[in-house]
Amino acid sequence: MGWHGYLALWCAVFGTVALVGYGRSLAGVTGAQRAVRVTGRIERVTEPRHGSSGREGIAVVVTFRDPATGEEFTVTNDGERGDLIRAAWLGREVGIRYPPGRPHAFRFVSDLEDGRRGLGWPNFAAFLVYAGLVVVAVVDWGWPWALLGFGVPWTLLGVAYAPGSLRVTRERAAALASVAPVPGRVIAVLEDVTVDEDGDTLTHRRPVVSFTTHEGTAVIAYCPDGLRDPARAFGRELTVHYRPDDPAVFTPDLASEHRSRRLDFGCSVVAVLAGVAALVVGGVALAS
Repeated sequence: MGWHGYLALWCAVFGTVALVGYGRSLAGVTGAQRAVRVTGRIERVTEPRHGSSGREGIAVVVTFRDPATGEEFTVTNDGERGDLIRAAWLGREVGIRYPPGRPHAFRFVSDLEDGRRGLGWPNFAAFLVYAGLVVVAVVDWGWPWALLGFGVPWTLLGVAYAPGSLRVTRERAAALASVAPVPGRVIAVLEDVTVDEDGDTLTHRRPVVSFTTHEGTAVIAYCPDGLRDPARAFGRELTVHYRPDDPAVFTPDLASEHRSRRLDFGCSVVAVLAGVAALVVGGVALAS
């Protein structure tokens, strides 16, 4: 079997996977669609110990109610329990997902709507089919098709992403500046040590900040990246700007938010221009 046959098999296999996945999604029988999604409430927050690991998130106790039975469960986020709880306060609502009839197999999720249709794997399989077709076009008709095959989805994604990203970052910056800042303090610096494939030791430090909002909500949260000299941050006093409707969104450096917004917009523009350039060069090469 020649390479055309292998690529045809590639496309057939992943095309079948995609079709089956889309069919299951339309029928509403994917695991993500059948999963029970409920909102839990944080009842207790444990302050992290300075120097401990940050891989498990802020330790919390959460209660939620199974809608099928009405039974209430009290759980913790010890161990592998889905998304990390990076910010916590008493009464905060958190998303919980679990298979039908199995509330003890719960997982914390940061967004209850994310992945609700179960299209992640089918979409990935469809992308692999597209990649296979691009390879066929490149081998049979020349390298310009590689640029076109890259440029089309890249440009479409960039055009779709850029306006929404700019709007979100603008709204975030405005919300952070909408109320007066409050004092905060670094109550712990969490450390995790890893060894890469070259045998080098890497230490990742996560400062944990405590602050109280104007409404009296005591928040404990991982500090956003960018805090100066995190290794010596323990006990440091900070000025915290937070989002009034969601204190989990905060920053100790409002100026960095504006820099981040400009950088994000610049990266979006560059990405779109790269896709357009690939399309132009590929089109010109085919036409010449």
